[in-house]
Amino acid sequence: MTQPEPSSFPRPTHTRHWELPPLILHPFSDKRGPDTLVECSRAQLMLAGILPMDGCEREALERRVIEGRICEVKMLYYVGLDLNRWLEECTEVAAHEEKLKEAGLSKCSFASLLVANSPVHVHAKLQGWGVADYKSLFSRALGLNAVFACPPEADFAQSEFLLDYHRYADGFFRSWKGNQEGSPATPNDFTFELYASGEYSRILEREWADKPESGAEGN
Repeated sequence: MTQPEPSSFPRPTHTRHWELPPLILHPFSDKRGPDTLVECSRAQLMLAGILPMDGCEREALERRVIEGRICEVKMLYYVGLDLNRWLEECTEVAAHEEKLKEAGLSKCSFASLLVANSPVHVHAKLQGWGVADYKSLFSRALGLNAVFACPPEADFAQSEFLLDYHRYADGFFRSWKGNQEGSPATPNDFTFELYASGEYSRILEREWADKPESGAEGN
C-alpha cells in the first residue's frame, strides 16, 4: 500500500484535511456564446481548407474567428473572477487559523492546489462536466484576470493577441505566479468542494428549508 506523503502543515484537530471554502463557478456564457464558438470553429476549418468556403469571403471568415476568440476570452475572464474570489476566501481562512498563520500561505499557494493538484473528487467532477483540460482552463482564466480589469472587447485588443490568446494567457499566469510568494498547498493537507452556482443555491435552499422558522417555537 502506498503511504501518504507527509503533511507540510499542522493538521486541524480530529480531521485529516483543512477544509477550504467551496469553489463556486457561475455560468460564463451568454445566449450567443455556443453559436459563436461553433461559427468560429467552422470558419477556422474553412480558412484552413478543410471545409469548403461556400462563397464566404476570407475577411468575413476571419471576422467570425475574432468574434469566437472574444467570446472565449470573456468566458475565461469570468471564470477567473470566480477563481480569484475563491483564492481570497482561502487566504482569509488561513489568516484566521492559528496553526496556519505562520505557514506562509498566499493566493499563489492555493492557485497551485487548484491548477496543479486539485483533489481527486474535484478533478472527477470537472471531467463529469466535460472539462478535459481544467488545468489550462483555470491557469488561463487566472492569467487573463491578472492583466485585464474587465473582459476585453475587439476594439480594445489587437487581433494578433486574440488569435493567439492561449499563449499570452499562459505567459500571464506564469508571470503572476512568479511574482507571488507562498508555500504550495497540496491535497495532502487541504480539501474543498466544487459546485456550479445553481447547484450550490439548491443546497442552501434545502438547508434553509430544514431549519425551523424563527419564532416558530413560541407560537
